[in-house]
Amino acid sequence: MSKLSKRKLMLTVMKDMNPSEHASKSAAILERLYTCEEYASARTIGVTISRFPEVDTYPLIEFAWKSGKRVAVPKCIPETREMDFRLITSMSDLETVYMDLKEPIVERTVSIGKSEIGLQVVPGVVFSDEGFRIGFGGGYYDRYLTNYDGNRVSLAFEIQTSQLVPIEEHDIPVNKIITENRVIQCRKMRDTK
Repeated sequence: MSKLSKRKLMLTVMKDMNPSEHASKSAAILERLYTCEEYASARTIGVTISRFPEVDTYPLIEFAWKSGKRVAVPKCIPETREMDFRLITSMSDLETVYMDLKEPIVERTVSIGKSEIGLQVVPGVVFSDEGFRIGFGGGYYDRYLTNYDGNRVSLAFEIQTSQLVPIEEHDIPVNKIITENRVIQCRKMRDTK
């Protein structure tokens, strides 16, 4: 099955989750994240603004602010398929752009470099337990993660994991996947293969 077919199928399965199930599983995933060393040690967290049916990242952003952490969200540059992570201090620093995505308002936010982000939450649709993923198809994160030395973690529903993911030369795996049921140590899984 192609990446496109796997992505479409998984998004259909995820969209079938009822809102209360989605909310409770998202909350369980975030509770697991908050106990991880990667979260505790990060001064700045890079995260996208989620859209249903993704794991809800709004509570993560609010919790990070309350914990005294900085939050950086990406501004996508479609011409180059690059991302500019910018610090936000409130949800009013966001605007709706193409495809109903929320991104930082450039005039209200400050750009920061990769080296300033201690924890990068990497989105995806389908995941192998080794940390390889099928994203949303833009290739933005594959470009961004090149030369990124911080911690790479993904938040996913259990149904999104343990999948066979075709690996391409430019793919950069995450080191942990956190689901409502477990924390998958992807680096260890890669080392045992």
